[in-house]
Amino acid sequence: MARGCLQGVKYLMFAFNLLFWLGGCGILGVGIWLAATQGNFATLSSSFPSLSAANLLIVTGTLVMAIGFVGCIGAIKEHRCLLLTFFVMLLLVFLLEATVAILFFAYTDKIDRYAQRDLKKGLHLYGTPGNVGLTNAWSIIQTDFRCCGVTNYTDWFDVYNATRVPDSCCLEFSESCGLHAPGTWWKAPCYETVKMWLQENLLAVGVFGLCTALVQVLGLTFAMTMYCQVLKADTYCA
Repeated sequence: MARGCLQGVKYLMFAFNLLFWLGGCGILGVGIWLAATQGNFATLSSSFPSLSAANLLIVTGTLVMAIGFVGCIGAIKEHRCLLLTFFVMLLLVFLLEATVAILFFAYTDKIDRYAQRDLKKGLHLYGTPGNVGLTNAWSIIQTDFRCCGVTNYTDWFDVYNATRVPDSCCLEFSESCGLHAPGTWWKAPCYETVKMWLQENLLAVGVFGLCTALVQVLGLTFAMTMYCQVLKADTYCA
């Protein structure tokens, strides 16, 4: 009986981790594709220049693949050490995500102030050599969200030491339109505009987060159940 239960859990866990591993492959593939084709689109942060979408996806994909691989081998080999390693790795990731989420909601105001200061600092790197990624990122944000600057268009005055903004701030784009009067520029602050867009899509973000948590809890349940079944089977055989 114990052996039959073990076989059932074994194949369920293997299938789960195979899908987990394939998901990691997909995330890693997208990250590599972004790094190869969209390498110039980097981060808006001057303090964390490596914190780009491509790098985050590559790290996440690699981590998911590693955890899925350990789970697959542990399940198919019925290896107690690998099953326990899989459980501990997944539990640490789950606890880290929960901690980050709690700290984010607890210190939202402080994070907002720090983010705005860091973004304003990054504006001074706009258009400078070696910062093509940051320049492209700001141009895309301002064009797509129809905004200008972090808190308002005057943020750019300190960058240029003049009453001008990048051409991506213009209501109607044209060469050197950023030198025209303020009436021809977007007035909305980019930070608040993007923040409002995220809040409007909070349901989708929440559903994604909930699904991620459920998958991780399911993985932890599979791992612990199989670990217990392996112990039971070993005890029965002995």
